[in-house]
Amino acid sequence: MDFTLDETQAELRELAASLFGREATPERLTDHEKGGRPYDAGLWEAAARAGLIGACLPEDVGGAGLGAVELAVILREAGAKVVPVPIQDSLVAAMVIGRYGSAGQRERLARLAEGEIVLTAALLEPGRDLGAPPLTTARPSGDGWVLSGRKTMVSYAAESDAILVAAQTEQGTGLFLVRPGDAAVQAVPASTGEPAAAVILDGTPGEPVGEPDGAAYRALRLLALVAITASASGVLAGALELTTEYIKARKQFGRALAEFQAVTVQIADVYIAGRALDVAVWSGAWRVDAGLGDEAELDLAVAAHTVTDAALAGLYTCQHLHGGIGLDVTYPLHRYFAWGKHRAHLLGGVEARLDTIGALV
Repeated sequence: MDFTLDETQAELRELAASLFGREATPERLTDHEKGGRPYDAGLWEAAARAGLIGACLPEDVGGAGLGAVELAVILREAGAKVVPVPIQDSLVAAMVIGRYGSAGQRERLARLAEGEIVLTAALLEPGRDLGAPPLTTARPSGDGWVLSGRKTMVSYAAESDAILVAAQTEQGTGLFLVRPGDAAVQAVPASTGEPAAAVILDGTPGEPVGEPDGAAYRALRLLALVAITASASGVLAGALELTTEYIKARKQFGRALAEFQAVTVQIADVYIAGRALDVAVWSGAWRVDAGLGDEAELDLAVAAHTVTDAALAGLYTCQHLHGGIGLDVTYPLHRYFAWGKHRAHLLGGVEARLDTIGALV
């Protein structure tokens, strides 16, 4: 399998790297964190103007119609600069709506492409793994549907125009759009500083997206895995770059840290973890686009395990090689560690990922 990006994907990566590198400077991130805003609205609008938000949306709503590989390309660059915008969950929800939604639901995506609204998806439930069928239920009521259940760690729930919710019906697992104002949205802390919430549904109206036959739900879950693991890959790459520059410049006993064999071995382990994660992410994303869902499941399960194990260990190594400055919140490394840790938590941790791989093989 050739993991070389094609011309369109390479140009998209250059565009994302250039925009995020120019806009998401450490100084701007610090100002954003001090400001207390849910996300950097200026950066979100800049991403929309550059076409990054619309890249994976359907062409008939102003998007470019690209797929999971391009989603991974964008989110890897966003992770490398830890950009404080709701691009991960917005794109995942929008791609599913673009594929399975009604004409009216798809039309709303044009506002997302313009950066006017935010979307999110609610997959996690208390005590449940990302791959477990939801306990949240949906039943017909009059001319519509009502949902009951509880979702947790829903990013940007209060800020979103709509939340894409997975729920069980008598026919199977379906997806429903819920307005934040119709549900009880309770803020919960996230290590990244991004807004997150528990969403409590109690007879809450929901608008069905596609048929409740499990197909849309599986697409959502696979794209969410692509998004989380690709973002984590970028986070590790950003931390590795920062650490590599640090050990080249930092001296002990008259020598750069990079000249010590113990240091080079440790930084090599971080590089290897990043390469292993990349291989699994690109393979999984490619198989999603190729319609090879079963094979994509296994690739993305491996990627998710790497995020919770070797990649997270790599972030610990980056902090260790920085010494005390690695723990200083005025130094950029803490953002990478927080983002990586958060994504490992979203994936359920090492044991959950091993159980998933065991079930698949």
